[in-house]
Amino acid sequence: MINVEQRDRLSIFHMRHGKANALDTEFCMALTARLEEHRSSASQALILTGHGQIFSAGVDLLRVLDGGSSYLTAFLPALRTVFEALFCFPKPVIAAINGHAIAGGCVLACAADCRLMATQSGRIGVPELLVGVPFPTIALEIMRSITAPQHLPAVLYGGATFDPVRALERGLVDALVPPDTLIQQAVASAESLTALPPSAFALTKQQIRVPFLRRVCEDGAQFDVTVQELWEAPTTLTAIRAYVARTFKRPS
Repeated sequence: MINVEQRDRLSIFHMRHGKANALDTEFCMALTARLEEHRSSASQALILTGHGQIFSAGVDLLRVLDGGSSYLTAFLPALRTVFEALFCFPKPVIAAINGHAIAGGCVLACAADCRLMATQSGRIGVPELLVGVPFPTIALEIMRSITAPQHLPAVLYGGATFDPVRALERGLVDALVPPDTLIQQAVASAESLTALPPSAFALTKQQIRVPFLRRVCEDGAQFDVTVQELWEAPTTLTAIRAYVARTFKRPS
């Protein structure tokens, strides 16, 4: 699911889970485990990327429909855990967005310290409300951390996905690079951050994250109970089923 390539002091996480790197319980747990392994490894930074034309298409909605509330009982905590593990990772994280980064895939990318997106590679955004599901608190705070305040309501309420140029305008990505140099540019960005004193970088990153994590800590216990209830509600599953029917055909 997560193939790790070592380049000197850097680790490149190649996400390879099905055709779309859809987020399910197993994938979330695998990525969390890899992050935990690398917290204390000799690697000084990591790069997260997908394969083909997909960075990550977000939550595996077919698994949600198949498993219903019993599946969501395990999945949503795993999703929250991987988001927080990536957002709080003490070393530099670069998202090399090679293609579509939709919904949870967008949140994964936005949890990084720097986001590079390949030109003409796909779209990025969070259509959760169009699907009919609310944001876990950690996901909302990750989006709040990188989206300019004047754009945040439109990005969340509108549920639009943006091409690379419009994503850059809204701060969802930091730079656009040619597809054939994406990893090269990501390596350069990672190396520039690893040149900083690691302890000072880790502390500064922690300080930057504190306001958002405080809300996760203080509000998450309250809101995430309701998030879980809403995801599991029959009306929500009906909305997800309708979204899936509109968006893509289920294999026979």
